[in-house]
Amino acid sequence: MPSKNQHPFDPEAFFESTGVSKTVLAYAQGQPIYAQGGACDSVLYIKSGEVKLSVTSKTGREAVVAVLGAGDFFGEGALAGQPLRIGSATAHAPSTILAVKKGDMQHLLHEEHALSDGFIAHLLTRNIHIEQDLVDQLFNSAEKRLARALLLLAHYGEEHVPQRVIPKISQETLATMVGTTRSRVNLLMNRFKKLGFITDDGGLTVNNSLLNVVLRD
Repeated sequence: MPSKNQHPFDPEAFFESTGVSKTVLAYAQGQPIYAQGGACDSVLYIKSGEVKLSVTSKTGREAVVAVLGAGDFFGEGALAGQPLRIGSATAHAPSTILAVKKGDMQHLLHEEHALSDGFIAHLLTRNIHIEQDLVDQLFNSAEKRLARALLLLAHYGEEHVPQRVIPKISQETLATMVGTTRSRVNLLMNRFKKLGFITDDGGLTVNNSLLNVVLRD
């Protein structure tokens, strides 16, 4: 007997149906959403756009932790009792964000199993990505790390994202994501262009052939 089609969990629709109190915020590209050391009192959801998560050391060095897209949660540390943000969040592209207060989110997770299940699945997926990033940093070359970063930024493999165009991103940001120097990123990007893996014509387009760099032994 064929199984029923299961639709992916839609947190935005769920928030609407439950009528939870939330704030809708719009950010321009480059605008800070919250700062490292700020009050950690809400959980945020990306309705549209992209958000860069980063951490700055005491010496002022910035490390990019992730670039998230529509459908992702961030700022979950509020639910784990973090009083202050351990990193910063910045709009990587024009973005619309839903902010739910910590207490309201805790109540929803306790009372609404559909949201709880979807939220746990989100956290598990994020943890898997973090583990993959760690393995990537430990064992792969800068070339493979950059190729993987570009494919992730282009949402490679996600059926609902047919295009592979990346919003403008600086080579400095790519260098911090990959763990190498800007000059090395510049060299590798030029190599990728010559090989036809990426094109830069009104926006950085990542071609599926770039996957060959990641899979190469």
